[in-house]
Amino acid sequence: MKSKTAKVSVKWIPIFSISFFFIGMLFTNKFWGSLESNNQLITQQRRDQELQIVSEDCNTKKKKEEDKDNDVMKEVYKTHEAIQGLDKSISMLHMELSASRSASRGDGLIPTANQQPVRKKVFMVIGINTAFSSRKRRDSVRETWMPRGDKLRRLEEEKGIVVRFMIGHSATSNSILDRALDSEEAQHKDFLRLEHVEGYHELSAKTKFFFVTAVAKWDADFYVKVDDDVHLNLGTFAATLARHRSKPRVYIGCMKSGPVLAQKSVKYHEPEYWKFGEEGNKYFRHATGQIYAISKDLATYISINQHILHKYANEDVSLGSWFIGLEVEHIDERNMCCGTPPDCEWKAQAGNVCIASFDWSCSGICKSVEKIKFVHERCGEGEEALWHALL
Repeated sequence: MKSKTAKVSVKWIPIFSISFFFIGMLFTNKFWGSLESNNQLITQQRRDQELQIVSEDCNTKKKKEEDKDNDVMKEVYKTHEAIQGLDKSISMLHMELSASRSASRGDGLIPTANQQPVRKKVFMVIGINTAFSSRKRRDSVRETWMPRGDKLRRLEEEKGIVVRFMIGHSATSNSILDRALDSEEAQHKDFLRLEHVEGYHELSAKTKFFFVTAVAKWDADFYVKVDDDVHLNLGTFAATLARHRSKPRVYIGCMKSGPVLAQKSVKYHEPEYWKFGEEGNKYFRHATGQIYAISKDLATYISINQHILHKYANEDVSLGSWFIGLEVEHIDERNMCCGTPPDCEWKAQAGNVCIASFDWSCSGICKSVEKIKFVHERCGEGEEALWHALL
């Protein structure tokens, strides 16, 4: 028995071939399309990872550079501070050296023994500005707020507070005015004589000579100028200054900024008004002239530069101008410019004792010879306040 073999017709062969071709193409496209898509996804992921790595690397470098810049700026700032501190130290040493040289030479200011004077260390030197014609004013001050005789010497020894009337000499050598003052000095021993010719319009020069002379004679923390028609509470004043003792350059007083007066007919006329700008301008801030205090460095600065310091017509303006451009702390102490009773009396009753009292209308206590005792009774701190003051 013969077996039967299935035979495919020849006409189906081309049909099968074409069908298998298209099936293969479809399968191939699908497979490679998926593969290429996967490859593109992998490539994109790799690119993203590379960008992220590069970005992180850049950020890290940028942060390091910023930290480095910050460190550099910190070092620059520290160096700048160190240089400033060194400059200040050198400046202070220079002023002290110059003052010592000035004192050792004498500079014709005070008598010296073998040209080697020893400056006495004190807390403050108070110069009371006075004139030949002001004997009654001086006596009224001695009878109120200024200690006399042994008490004056005790004040200097125990508290380091030196109080002197400051005055120059007359234009005529050995005149009757000078002889009268010599007699008064022999009686009270409370004068500081200046190498200066007395005159109302020479107050700027007199103020400068006071600081120069005082610096050469005493090594003080503070130097003070006060007028002889002002009432002063020494204990309260000393305690106030003691609070500023650690500061190197301080200028203490009642700060003001009055108008620059160009009219020749008025009091306090400023001949150099044009230097202060347009008409109607005001002066720079400065302490009123009735009383002010400056620290050692500033007084030494005046002593060293005395020959080149410009003098304006008004003494308080001159002093303020000498400190322009310097690193000076201006302290506006309003207790240094109280009014006379009832103003200072009310403040004393409230526990706020005034340092200095005067009448603004008179630039001092009006008719001070007659009135200063009344002011002292109503506004004085009491004698014990001075001896118990903590410096």
